[in-house]
Amino acid sequence: MVFSWIVYKSRAHRDKVNDKAMKDPRLAGTMKTKRMPFDSKRMAYGGCKVMVDA
Repeated sequence: MVFSWIVYKSRAHRDKVNDKAMKDPRLAGTMKTKRMPFDSKRMAYGGCKVMVDA
C-alpha cells in the first residue's frame, strides 16, 4: 500500500494543478473505465510504516 498527499500553495493553485492533471493524455485511459482497476473484495489491511518522510 502506498499513501501520499500533496500540499498546495492555495485553493486556486490546487484547482490549476488538478485541471492540468485531468487533461493529461497519459491518464485518459484510466478515467474512461467504469470498472474498478482491482477487486476491492480481496483487499487486505495491515500495518503501515513510513518509507519516505519529506
